[in-house]
Amino acid sequence: MEGKVIIFSAPSGSGKTTIVHEVMKRVEGLGFSVSATSRAPRPGEVNGRDYYFISPEEFREKVERGEFIEWEEVYPGTYYGTLRSEIERLWREGKNVVFDVDVVGGSNLKRIFGEKALAIFIQAPSIEVLKQRLEQRGTETPESIAKRLAKAGFELGYAKLFDRIIINDQLEAAIEQTVEAVKSFLKGENQAN
Repeated sequence: MEGKVIIFSAPSGSGKTTIVHEVMKRVEGLGFSVSATSRAPRPGEVNGRDYYFISPEEFREKVERGEFIEWEEVYPGTYYGTLRSEIERLWREGKNVVFDVDVVGGSNLKRIFGEKALAIFIQAPSIEVLKQRLEQRGTETPESIAKRLAKAGFELGYAKLFDRIIINDQLEAAIEQTVEAVKSFLKGENQAN
């Protein structure tokens, strides 16, 4: 049994992960697709819950065996991808699959799943707000923030490839808009922006 898929993408600091967690709580029948990555876990991250943490070598072996539905090298030597087995597991459980992926992965998944997918792009109101949010996290170095902001400019160019763009200016309003979009999609209603 194949279900539908909901894809969330955003520049770092847009509030995507917070919104995804709230959607998972408020909409029934969803299962979160845990991505694989070759990067090291951050403090508090758990293997199998946040990501499947695997070595770059193992990642490349899985790519060669065709175990990923999509993957990419996001930063040199740092890979992220979606395992086929993860999607199949969630569909076997009768769930619609939720992805929290970067914009390239999100646009690739939309292309792969087509009409079975709702692709949502979460966007901060401005690059300046994005910078403030990244600084407030307290987990990023100034170099890391600069790198993420440079990448955000590139990522914003992908927004037009998504079905819905949600501006996260007021968090609760953004959550409500997103929940409504997901519920409408799962009911089979039109997804026009």
